[in-house]
Amino acid sequence: MSDQTPFLVEPINENGDQECWAPVIGPETMTFLDRAAPPDSRDNLCNAAVSILSQGINPAKVAGQKTGLVVGYVQSGKTLSFETVATLARDNGFQVVIVVTGISNLLLEQSVNRLCRDLKLDELGQPRRWVQFKNPSYGEDITTTQEIRNVLEDWRDLGMPEGRKKTVLITVLKHHQHLRNLARIFGEIEMQSVPVLIIDDEADQASLNIEVRQGDESTTYQRLMTLREQFPLHTYLQYTATPQAPLLVSIIDSLSPDFVQVLEPGSDYVGGKEFFSDGGSGLRVIPSEDVPVQSNPLSEVPESLIKALRVFMIGVTAGFVGDGDSGNRSMLVHPSHRTSQHQDFYNWVKNIIEEWQRTFALPDIEPDREELVEEFREAYDDLKETAEPNFPAFDDLIVSFASAFRNTRVLEVNARDGKTPEVGWRSAYGWILVGGQAMDRGFTVKGLTVTYMPRGIGGGNADTVQQRARFFGYKKSYFGYCRVYLEEGTLYAFQNYVDHEEDIRRQLINIQNGNQQLSEWKRAFVLDPALKPCRRSVLEFDYMRGQLSDSWYRPRVILVGNSVIQTNQKIVEEFLRGKHLLDDDGHPDRTEIQCHKVCREVNLSSLMEQLLVHIQITSPVDSQQNIGMLLQLSQALENNPDELCSIYQMSPSRRRERSVREDGEISELFQGESPVERERRGEIYPGDRAIHDRDRVTIQIHTLDLTKSHGGQKEIVMENVPVIAVWVPRRLARSWVVQDQPAQNS
Repeated sequence: MSDQTPFLVEPINENGDQECWAPVIGPETMTFLDRAAPPDSRDNLCNAAVSILSQGINPAKVAGQKTGLVVGYVQSGKTLSFETVATLARDNGFQVVIVVTGISNLLLEQSVNRLCRDLKLDELGQPRRWVQFKNPSYGEDITTTQEIRNVLEDWRDLGMPEGRKKTVLITVLKHHQHLRNLARIFGEIEMQSVPVLIIDDEADQASLNIEVRQGDESTTYQRLMTLREQFPLHTYLQYTATPQAPLLVSIIDSLSPDFVQVLEPGSDYVGGKEFFSDGGSGLRVIPSEDVPVQSNPLSEVPESLIKALRVFMIGVTAGFVGDGDSGNRSMLVHPSHRTSQHQDFYNWVKNIIEEWQRTFALPDIEPDREELVEEFREAYDDLKETAEPNFPAFDDLIVSFASAFRNTRVLEVNARDGKTPEVGWRSAYGWILVGGQAMDRGFTVKGLTVTYMPRGIGGGNADTVQQRARFFGYKKSYFGYCRVYLEEGTLYAFQNYVDHEEDIRRQLINIQNGNQQLSEWKRAFVLDPALKPCRRSVLEFDYMRGQLSDSWYRPRVILVGNSVIQTNQKIVEEFLRGKHLLDDDGHPDRTEIQCHKVCREVNLSSLMEQLLVHIQITSPVDSQQNIGMLLQLSQALENNPDELCSIYQMSPSRRRERSVREDGEISELFQGESPVERERRGEIYPGDRAIHDRDRVTIQIHTLDLTKSHGGQKEIVMENVPVIAVWVPRRLARSWVVQDQPAQNS
């Protein structure tokens, strides 16, 4: 492959202020993909990287900023994606790449080691494409600043061959002091017209402004803003598996993304759909008596933990024999965020493993050994139900138990002693890791098969709960060995999160494929009521929660501008024009305004496309509820594209009158029951609220004359005002979250 790197950057089209350009797939990208990416994933990785970089700033320009959101599943290969983007950036003339890593030194070292390995930064004989810096300091030593200056001067030197120019690669901890140091360094370097790529890994953690509600800026957020100010020409990429917070921050915030890219995992990926939506054969519920909470302190090892350890050690033994001591098998024990409980569980696990090891070393005829063998036989039968067809026979595994135990380590992973220990994966085949927060977000557990998590959902933030799913990943080849033991509430939260995650991804993919501006997207998605989308401290604007279940949606503010009413009149007229409506059944003594027309078995998708999505709503509260209603109906169509509905044209022969207040809000839309006397209540007319099909979406189209009272006199202030009410049956109930962004209404 040629040593010359092409730097051909051409704009391909202009669309307002959104400029697209065509990144060139050069030798750095091709070489990286050949050595680091699985063959069946290379095209997807490359295409996604091109799409991501092309939506950011054009490096041939003088100045500009873009913020992008890149969304993948938990443990699905986001690091490999941003490495591909980084190499593509180098191929296209980006002179500086900054990777802002997690909030712990453990995650920083994990990222640094991964970059060094995949980019071959430390290998002799490799071309010098990159100059790497880790957490560069400021003030004590001016060497770093000068080295960066030298690299950038090479780019300005017209006599320097393109292939000899290097790219600055900086990995920096997401900590205010390190970010401040980096901003100061670049504050002393001329960065005009220097294209920079900033990659914010786990961007929903620590980066966002947690003091926005107080009208202030949190320190880390402030440092990131200061760092960005040093680069007149840069793209800022937010990588995350849980995009709720970045999507819900104010769209005028600097960290609110301009564009989105949804990453597709490789074919061997196993995630929420496989664990929680397809039968859940590997799921186990931890009984309440085994869950360590304040009202139930544990004084001895939980029986469910012992069962999980047996299953894990059966899998370790089978893997140890089959893999020939290559790779890893690991178990994660995540009891709590409190390190005191970590120590209890660590001691229990360590003592159990050591006791089992001693017992299996006894002669075969020893009763203790015979009893333990039978207990392990039960665990074997459990695992055999899902393991591969050539799973070894139990008697063939027994002889390797002793060696499997000798090659399994137990490690407490937290910062209780001042520093979180690193896992020496190459020193042993089997690992049992006991810890909490240190093994949440971004932490990679190699060969994870068994997870034991007797921990509740805590504050109930959906993004935090999902980030605990370290058991997701590329493990289709050994998925049958996987078991996940969860407290009942956490299991329920994970099951419901799958729908939430797929709903967000589906909406973002539509934005991505439709080349829409992310700032125009209405923030609305399904979410179980037990969960909150993210911590509220980063949100300037509150969100609304709701659910329609055997209940009505109808707008409250209906006296609006003439242009809106005229538009809605045309929409309703066009919709009704092709409908064959019949007189509805009812009591013969009904009045004219109690008689309606109805059209049943209308396709819900046509109702959405021709009527509901076009009706204009002006009140912010009505708008949020309307979006939630549309979201529920969209979900119904996702599950059944042939879903039907019924349409009622209310009182078509005579317009009803309704009074409105000064703010345009209607006093009451629905006509009441008739008669109203208790003995005969609703005998003639059941009331508008009861006019719906029992198990089908029902639409009522009202046409009203609106009145106001002045000096005791009623005056019609607006005629022929259409109002749409929607009834949703319980079988289509879905909980949703909607956020109103004021900037979208201006």
